[in-house]
Amino acid sequence: MTARVLDGQSLAARMQEEIKPEVAVFTQQHGRPPGLGIVLAGNDPASEVYVGHKVKAGTSAGFRVDLERLPATASLADALALVRRLNASPDHDGILVQSPLPKGMGRGAEQAVFDTIDPAKDVDGFGASSVGLLVQNRPKLVACTPWGVIQLLERENILIAGRHAVVVGRSDIVGKPMAMLLLHRDATVTICHSKTPNLPEVCRQADILVAAVGKPGLVTRDFVKPGAVVIDVGINRVTDATTASRLYPAGHKRLALFQSKGSILVGDVHPEVEDVAGALTPVPGGVGPLTITMLMANTLKAARDRLALAG
Repeated sequence: MTARVLDGQSLAARMQEEIKPEVAVFTQQHGRPPGLGIVLAGNDPASEVYVGHKVKAGTSAGFRVDLERLPATASLADALALVRRLNASPDHDGILVQSPLPKGMGRGAEQAVFDTIDPAKDVDGFGASSVGLLVQNRPKLVACTPWGVIQLLERENILIAGRHAVVVGRSDIVGKPMAMLLLHRDATVTICHSKTPNLPEVCRQADILVAAVGKPGLVTRDFVKPGAVVIDVGINRVTDATTASRLYPAGHKRLALFQSKGSILVGDVHPEVEDVAGALTPVPGGVGPLTITMLMANTLKAARDRLALAG
């Protein structure tokens, strides 16, 4: 068996083309484009890359995207003041605060910042209000990565209702909202984590297996029931030759890429799973591109909802 590839890259491109004319109509009707304010604190290299992609995608789709920078020395009070300014801005419908924040802001800073974002502008879906509404199955704005996974499953006509879904990972950003979204679509959901005993055995029960732990190649073929749908949310940069060799055999094109570049992006799912799974998302090109697309969709929804309330 060779797994069917669930191509998130292509779906993201199609969805962004669907969004563009909707943004153009909004802009024509209201005299301004939907606006997104992105807060970037510090100089984390990965954050710079991620934010660059978001700015480019949003601008290309016709959104107003403003990048608001804070220095690495900024305090939590500085970040909260910036968020409150964007809350009050009539030109910004969505606010995104890039994680992680500088360590100098202290423990709990990220959640404090997320909870300060106006729930109507919380396009990342991380604030307490957004999470509470999701738990009650009346969401307004949903965390972008798990929401993208749902879009992929539904547009690929993968049945969710009545299936057993296992989510490996319990983060507030992916694992927990992913479980809620699946549960609300009538899946029976099991959440696994670092303290789960007999992890491979539990995962083998899954019709839909979602891996979101940040450990390269953790999910091997022993974790997967033949024919299962496997969603790999992990994006891990491997720079260790031993790890790369564990994932790819000699002569494999991905190993050759590692040897030429000195690093490679891999998921939480071992490549050998493609011989067992019925369907599988690749890394890169699977879930990742959908995260930015859902950010655009959330920003457009926030803009429409705000103006509907105002009107």
